[in-house]
Amino acid sequence: MTRPTTKEIKATAQVAGVPVDDEIATRISNSIGPAFEGFAAIAGTLPFDLEPASYVLAQTEKVSK
Repeated sequence: MTRPTTKEIKATAQVAGVPVDDEIATRISNSIGPAFEGFAAIAGTLPFDLEPASYVLAQTEKVSK
């Protein structure tokens, strides 16, 4: 993932039902941007063993012997 832009922050906030103006979106982007940049070196390299949506299914599936 890359650092979110002001436009992306505004769109995400709108979808969440908490619209923000350009100034607030820029402040959010500037405050969380360094976290995204810190993980840039390993982005896309972390393994995903299970799809999160199937977690409940995997936990409740009976093991057949």
